[in-house]
Amino acid sequence: MEENTTRPPAETEMIVNSPEQMRELGRRLAKLLRAGDLVMLSGELGAGKTTLTRGLGEGLGVRGAVTSPTFVIARVHPSLGGGPPLVHVDAYRLSGGLDEMEDLDLDVSLPDSVVVVEWGEGKVEELTEERLQVRIHRAVGDTTDEVRQVTVTGLGERWASADLSVLAA
Repeated sequence: MEENTTRPPAETEMIVNSPEQMRELGRRLAKLLRAGDLVMLSGELGAGKTTLTRGLGEGLGVRGAVTSPTFVIARVHPSLGGGPPLVHVDAYRLSGGLDEMEDLDLDVSLPDSVVVVEWGEGKVEELTEERLQVRIHRAVGDTTDEVRQVTVTGLGERWASADLSVLAA
C-alpha cells in the first residue's frame, strides 16, 4: 500500500477590523512573497481586495498608486528597489481564463513578478499549482460593518512549510 505524502495546505484565518488593518495585512503578506508567486484574491464587492493589494504594494516597495484595475484589467507596478514588480490583475471581466490573460501582453515576465489576481478563481489556476488563495468574507446587505474574516491558504510545495500564522500578528 502506497503512503499518501500529500500534505494539507498551509492555512490561517484572522479577523480584520478596519481598512488600515487590511492594508497592514497586505504589508505583512508582502514579506512572505517572492518573484514567481501568484496570489488569488476572492470576496464580495467591497470586501477589501484592492485595499489588501495596496498594502502589498507598500510592503513590496513598488512605484505607483495601487488602485483597482477594473477597467484596464491589469497594472504593472515596478519595484523602487531591487524587488520584483507587482502585477495587479482584475479578472472580473475576463471570461476566457488563462488564454485571455496571456493576451494582455504584460510587459513583464510573470515568473519574475509577484502576480495578484482579483476574481481569478476558475480563470488563472493553470498559471501555477503553487499559489496563495486569500478569501475575504464580509457581512453583506445594508451594513457599514468593517469587520472581515480573512482565510489565507497556501497551495503547493512552495507554501507547504510556510508559517502563515505570522500574518495574524
